[in-house]
Amino acid sequence: MFSIADYEYELPESLIAQRPAEKREQSRLLHLNRLTGAVSHHRFADITQMLAPSDLLVVNDTQVIPARLYGKKATGGKIELLIINYPEAAAAREGGRFDCECLIRASKAPKPGTRLDFGPALSAVVKGFSNSRFVVEFHAETAFEKILESLGEMPLPPYIRRPGTPDDRIRYQTVYAARKGAVAAPTAGFHFTAPLLEALREKGVEIATVTLHVSYGTFMPVRVNDIRDHEIHSETFSISGAEAERINRARARGRRIVAVGTTSVRTLEYAADETGRISSRSGSCDLFIYPGYRFKAVDAIITNFHLPRSTLLMLVSAFAGKNTLFAAYREAIRNRYRFYSYGDAMMIDDNNFESTLPAHAF
Repeated sequence: MFSIADYEYELPESLIAQRPAEKREQSRLLHLNRLTGAVSHHRFADITQMLAPSDLLVVNDTQVIPARLYGKKATGGKIELLIINYPEAAAAREGGRFDCECLIRASKAPKPGTRLDFGPALSAVVKGFSNSRFVVEFHAETAFEKILESLGEMPLPPYIRRPGTPDDRIRYQTVYAARKGAVAAPTAGFHFTAPLLEALREKGVEIATVTLHVSYGTFMPVRVNDIRDHEIHSETFSISGAEAERINRARARGRRIVAVGTTSVRTLEYAADETGRISSRSGSCDLFIYPGYRFKAVDAIITNFHLPRSTLLMLVSAFAGKNTLFAAYREAIRNRYRFYSYGDAMMIDDNNFESTLPAHAF
């Protein structure tokens, strides 16, 4: 349960989704009963039937920024740069100059003092390098956010092996994204549309929001043999007083808390006391959830399928039970579900739907 080898699985490369489903709500949805291990197959639009009127849905409203930039060194060599700590950098900046931690890809790693050019409105200087990250001081002639919108590309994950497109600006984003800061998307939310959310509200499902700015660390595999020795990345989060009260009121009334995505799970569990009560707070979340963890605030999870050796896979294993989850993954692979960021979804809870909802043939 604690060996990294326990979190390996074989996935055909053809099942790694390179593009999103044509329509968000038409992604496939695997339902897993974590108590019995029963699996059934649906479309994501069926979520309106899987959620009860008494449920409270918690979504992460972070907005992905176009954090990937292409430029040149003073020598003319091309570089690709990815900003990885935008929220902290934006909070600390002064005027048009500020420091960011970045990943840089170039034929030769730039040394401290190297000037970088991204166009007439944006330049930078490499200040240092540590822990596989460069510290870069940006010099922006106008508002940096506007420059990013103009020059930047969406930071698609490394397993999407194609260039970014204008469509990714829309599809690598949830429809409820509101707070800029993420450099990776809370992908479980991709499957919701505005009409689908409205249908849930009309049914009686309440929707609460939290914010966790997903960092590039979400793609980093665990590299230690014993997962308990892993030091997880931290991510900036916030929960407002109104949203904390909304969640606490639902729990006090015995309603089910359904988290959309592992980012919402981490945020809720980090902010919860031993009784599951959520505090209004903000800061840096470094909670590592793996099997053996006792969940305090979350009753059900909507999530995507995650990479081997990832902390996200370990979190979902903790919620569903590792053997139960991996059996469901094997079923998903047999049925050719699409995996990872642009892939299909699963819902994990204690209910049975294989006999109450029509199973879809795919």
